[in-house]
This record gives sequence, structure tokens and C-alpha cells, in this order.
Amino acid sequence: MRTNWWAPGLLCLTAFFSVFFLNSFLYKMTGENIVYANNEIMNPIQRDVILERVYVDGEVSQETVQETIGNMEEFWAKYSGWQLIHMDGRKIVFQMQMDDISPLLKANGYFGITEEGVLTIFNGRPQKTNIIQSFFQIDLGRLESKKCEELKKGIPIKTKENFVEVLETFKTYSKGDKQAK
Repeated sequence: MRTNWWAPGLLCLTAFFSVFFLNSFLYKMTGENIVYANNEIMNPIQRDVILERVYVDGEVSQETVQETIGNMEEFWAKYSGWQLIHMDGRKIVFQMQMDDISPLLKANGYFGITEEGVLTIFNGRPQKTNIIQSFFQIDLGRLESKKCEELKKGIPIKTKENFVEVLETFKTYSKGDKQAK
């Protein structure tokens, strides 16, 4: 009796090519790699990951890192403290609210006052051209001359507590606030 050994070989070869071309076809169709049950990616992918830090003073810093993602579970665990903001085929954007003032303010931030009487944060000592952020207009008629001089010279911002304290102090002198101090 004669046995056809080529039939099982042909069957295995057909199955291999079917799986190979099906995976390639799915990849081209979806634009994504196939993810297996254990969260491993068939072919690791590279994405730009943008990390946004939002500080109490409103400053937003961005850091971009390139990640090679081979395991989805490990990737999400790495950024578990971050909030996903955006994701597409090229980049992933995460954001974190920081309970502190920005490094810029710590290094060179000063509270001051503009010529119009607006409480403002400056990059360096108060000048017209280095404004970072403006807050509210101060009623200069109610403001003590000592406090006015402090603002004209500039009050350095070194900590979050200092930032909040200065804002609260001068809020009582805002034009919208009719409290006398």
C-alpha cells in the first residue's frame, strides 16, 4: 500500500501561510499590532509619550519620551498615576495635576503690579515685558504704601504656600472686593 506523505506536509504549510498572511492583513487593516491574551504585542510598537504637568499657578510643562511598547499591561502600569488625555497612532498624551508651583516661578517668579494696578506675576523683577500671568486689579487707594512699594520692587515666589498667601493678602484689596482692611 502506498502512503501519500505530502498531504500532511501540504496541510501544515497551508495553515502556516494562512496564519502569516491573515496576521499581516489584519495589521494592515487596523494599523495596530495583534495583542495576545497575555498582553504581549506581536511586534513591539513605538509611540511618542507626552507627559503634561499642570501646576497650581497655571503653568503647563511638557516632556516627550519615546516608548517601545511590548506589553500593554506593563505600559499602563508605568503611567498609572497619570490621566490619559489623548491617544492616536503616533502619540499618547498623559496629564498630571501637580500640587506645587512651577519650577519657573520657584527659580525666578515675582509678584508685582502693573502701571494699571493689576496684580501680576513676572519672570524676574517687575517690568513691562516679562509678564507671566495677571490676576486682578487692585484698588490702589486702599492699599497701604508699604505694600505698594513691596509690589513695585517685586515679591519673590519660592513656595506654593507663599504663592497662595500673597494672592489671598492682595485679594482683599481687589477693586471687586469692597472690604476695608
